[in-house]
Formats: sequence, structure tokens, C-alpha cells
Amino acid sequence: MGAARWLALGSLLALAGLLQGRLVRQEEAGFGECDQFFYAGTPPAGLPADGHVKICQRAEGAERFATLYSTRDRIPVYSAFRAAPPAPGGAELRWLVEPQIDDPNSSLEEVTNEADAVTSVKNLGSKQALNTDYLDSDYERGQLYPFSLSSDFHPTTFALTNAAPMTPSFRERWYMNLNSLMDQALTPQCGDGEDLYIITGAVPSDRKVKDKMTVPEFVWLAACCAVPGGGWAMGFVKHTRDGDVIEDVMVKELEKLLPFNPRLFQNNCGETEQDTEKMKKILEMVNQVQDEERMVQSKEGSGPLSSTRSKKSALLPPEALEERSSFLRKLMGFIATPFIKLFQLIYYLVVEILKNIVYFLWYVTKQVINGIESCLYRLGSATISYFMAIGEELASIPWKVVKVIVKIIRAILRILCCLLKAICRILGIPVRVLLDVATFPVYTMGAVPIVFKDIAMGLGGTICLLFDTALGTMGGLFQLVFSVCKRIGYKVNFANSEEL
Repeated sequence: MGAARWLALGSLLALAGLLQGRLVRQEEAGFGECDQFFYAGTPPAGLPADGHVKICQRAEGAERFATLYSTRDRIPVYSAFRAAPPAPGGAELRWLVEPQIDDPNSSLEEVTNEADAVTSVKNLGSKQALNTDYLDSDYERGQLYPFSLSSDFHPTTFALTNAAPMTPSFRERWYMNLNSLMDQALTPQCGDGEDLYIITGAVPSDRKVKDKMTVPEFVWLAACCAVPGGGWAMGFVKHTRDGDVIEDVMVKELEKLLPFNPRLFQNNCGETEQDTEKMKKILEMVNQVQDEERMVQSKEGSGPLSSTRSKKSALLPPEALEERSSFLRKLMGFIATPFIKLFQLIYYLVVEILKNIVYFLWYVTKQVINGIESCLYRLGSATISYFMAIGEELASIPWKVVKVIVKIIRAILRILCCLLKAICRILGIPVRVLLDVATFPVYTMGAVPIVFKDIAMGLGGTICLLFDTALGTMGGLFQLVFSVCKRIGYKVNFANSEEL
């Protein structure tokens, strides 16, 4: 190890004492002061709070990135950060743990060396991964926010809460993909990168390391460029299977692939104002990154290491490089370096010329195809619009005819109504006279029984009156006679009595 590397190591270990990672309480909204690493200051929504720990990683008094850590799977759910200039290589640092995850009452700093926490933290490793969990396994610590993307090699990127189990080959390709995407595709299409928001995450599988840490099924990256009037949003997925290259997806499609379907960016990173031209350029650069990865994989399978693999190895954590280095290898590298450099130069010149020719032919072909597609699309659209207009007019003819017929019928009915009203008014008086004449016999015949009844009652009354008169007269006569006879008889009787 050279003096420069020792100096870098010493300076970084001194910086480790300034780490101020903070566990954010669940009741706090968002990630506190680390909300600045999310678009519009809003972390992804829709993820459950149970089993997750929010961490705001800081160093040297400044916030560096935010991590949502799963205590159940013991891997990070995601890490969010802002684009930063690439850091220089050649530094070493130990992996760090978060004592407060296992023991909330721990008095240690929230980011510390595992060796310092073993003796003082209760149940260390019960809810988080440790360095010892990676020993004697086929997996290495793969950072979601790689140190090579951070400026000045911030030690916080070496927190175990920012790492997930990855195979060595997959980790190399993952680091290479992240650096290539940031350098070639994402940052150049977002100004100087100040408005670029990055979220990298891991989706757990059903495999575990030592029945503790969950191996990711795939890792992902979501990028949001918040440049006013020229922003965009893109997603990327990389499966952990060998041979798979990184895939580009839309952010909404990426959200459907993730557990609980979270909303990664508020308003989908200003979806209504996104610049599609920049997204096309990003996809073109992504195709180049995919081609480079396929080329690296083919060379890895064919034999000696290529210059691209050397570039990937430079992206690995320094401790991995230290393990692989040896004196013989350094000696062979020193002897073969001039020839390798010459071969690399020739190789890159040939490859770049061929690539540019292929890209030029592909660009011309694509433009021709796009022009033909545009013409066909316009022709098809015009034809469809023409036939649709004719169809609409033909379909509306029966309805219009029905409407005209209905209006004619209504007009005829109104005329008839007016005629009937006039006729009724003209014939109103004669009709009433005729009705009266016609009803006279009816009224007359109806009055005859009443007249006869009155006559009969009059005759009956007259006869009754005559009988009453006759009877009254006779009665009076009889009474008169009787009274005369009575008087005569009384006198006779009285005379006779005197004679006696």
C-alpha cells in the first residue's frame, strides 16, 4: 500500500469520527433534514412503516443521502441521493453499522465501526446485517449508493444499511452500470446534475444468506430531472441472474414491479412538462451501456480481462481490490502495461470507428423509418378522419329525415286543430238551437205524465170534496132532524107526566 493510499485512509478514518447519521422517528414526516434528496421534498409514498427504519446519513455536518432500511430482510429498501461529481479512486474504509437499530438506548454514535459496537450494544445484528454475516459466503456487500458516485468518498456510503448481498460479478456490473448511466446518460441530459434526483433500491427474493440477509431478486434505479420545462423521469431494472443486462422502463412501470406499488416521485416528476426528446437521447445512451455490458460479459467468458473489465474493477470498493492484488500480478502488470495500453488504444480506435459507422447507419435508417412511419401515420389518420366524417354524415341522415317528418306532422296537426276550432265556433249557435229543438219532444213527453198526474190529483180532490160536501150536508140534515125529533119527543113526555 503506497503512502498516498495510507494518507487517504488516515484522512477518511479521521472523517469517520465526524459521521452523524440519524435514525428518523416513525412519527416524523418524511426523512427530516434529508428530505432534500427527494423530488419536491417528498419521499416515496405507499410503503408500510412496520419493519422499516428511516436513516438520514450525514457527514462533516452536512446531509449526504437518505436510506429506508428493512429490519426484516436486513437490506435497504432504497437509498436516495442527489447527483454529485465522481470521486477520485484509491481510498479505503471499514464498513459501519447503526447501533440504534438493534438498541435504541445505545450511547454510541449512530454510525460506528462494528468492532466498537460489539461489546456495548445489546443484540447487535438482530435487526441489521453485520460484516460477519458475509464471511464464508458467496456474496459481497453491494452498495445501493456506491462510493464512486459520491464526492470526496463520503464514509457514510460504507454503512451496512446501504449494502445488500451481491455476487462479485453482479456487483461489478452494477457499479459499472451506475457509473455509465450517470456519466453518459442521466447527468448530461439534466444540465449540470444539480436538479437530478436518484433513488436506488433492492427487491427481496426468497433466498437468504445464513438465514439472515435476504438476497435481492433485482435492483433498480429511478431518476427524476426537475429542470423547469425540460425535466424527465426514467427507471432502470437489473436482475441478479447471470447474463441479464440493465433494462430501461418508465417510472410508472417500475412502480408496478415494486412491492406495495409505491409512488416514487410526486406527480411522477412533473409528468405533464417532461421533455421527450431528452428521454429519447437517454435511451440511445442506455443502448450503448447495454452493448458495453454485453461486450464485457462476452469477454469475461472468453478469457483474459479486457480494458473495460479493468475499468469496472476500478469501481469496486478498495478492500476488494486489496484482496485481489498480489506482488506477481503487479509485476506482470508493470511489464505488460505498455503493450496493453497500445493494444487498448488500437482496440478502442477500431471499436469507436465501427461504432460510429453503425450508429450513423442506424441513425439514417431510423430517420428514414421514422419519416415513412410519420407519412403513413398521417395518411392513415387523414383517411380514417375522412371516412369517419362521411360515416357520421350518413348515419345522421335518417335521424334528420325523422326530425323533418315529425315537424311536418306537428304542423299538419296544428292546422287541423285550428280548422276544427273555427268550424266549432261557426256552428256553435245553430248546433245549440238544433239541440234545443231536438230535446223539446223529450222535455214535452217527460212533462205529460206530470200533467196527467196533476189532473188526476185535481179530479180526485174534486170528487173527495163533493163526497165530503154531500156527506156533510146529509150529516147536517140528519142532525137537524134528530134535534127536532128530540125536542118534540121531550115535550110529549113532559105533557104526559103532568097528566099523571
